[in-house]
Amino acid sequence: MSAQQEQALSGAPILEAPILEARGLTTGYGGALVLEDLDITLHEGEVLCLIGHNGAGKSTLMKTLFGLHPAEAGEIRLRGEPVTGADPKSLSKAGLAMVPEGRGIFPSLTVNEIFEMGMWAVGVPEHERAERRDWVFSILPVIAEFRHRRAGTLSGGQAQMVSIGRALLGRPRILLLDEPSIGLAPKLFQDLLAPIRQLQQREGLSILLVEQNVREALKISDRVEVMKSGRMIWKGLPEDLADNSKLMALY
Repeated sequence: MSAQQEQALSGAPILEAPILEARGLTTGYGGALVLEDLDITLHEGEVLCLIGHNGAGKSTLMKTLFGLHPAEAGEIRLRGEPVTGADPKSLSKAGLAMVPEGRGIFPSLTVNEIFEMGMWAVGVPEHERAERRDWVFSILPVIAEFRHRRAGTLSGGQAQMVSIGRALLGRPRILLLDEPSIGLAPKLFQDLLAPIRQLQQREGLSILLVEQNVREALKISDRVEVMKSGRMIWKGLPEDLADNSKLMALY
């Protein structure tokens, strides 16, 4: 790892630079491109909503930003310094967290065990873990009611809360949320987003939200970008998409 990467991963703030950005990002699978010369910028303290049709490359972008998939070309910068190729553990310690599509929790483990594993993975000292767990319960208090249950017995909404809570255990400054509404009724999705938006506004988190439930996602977003076939094709404000015909034309 270069000295520049180490500086960015240390968490030291760099003024005037976006907190997370990608420039000319290109990658794919088996020789087939999914992202091609893509640029995206996430600013400090904002919620950026990324929308697009199925297969547009949104999840691949999230995985590449979090170090789960390699970039073939281009650059990823964290706080102004290059971190292209950095691994998820290093990025987590630098304040980046991801909630993957499909939740990604272990069904045979209890919620407490999942949280314990999550804190170990991001290096939370053992003597701080109880306090960190209680902090997450203060944000999503319903989790405390089923903390002793195995994840495989939880409803979709409960499992999504656990996935988000696990990501928050590292006290991230940047949160990547990939399709958090999958399998949830609209009301459950609203109930899930509300405390996350409150936390984001209170602590100045930066959130990149990939979401198919466009109308609900736009309600908590500061900016929106539309992705199609591995490229960004439009950017603007949520109110710019109040007209359904404009939104459908972008799809």
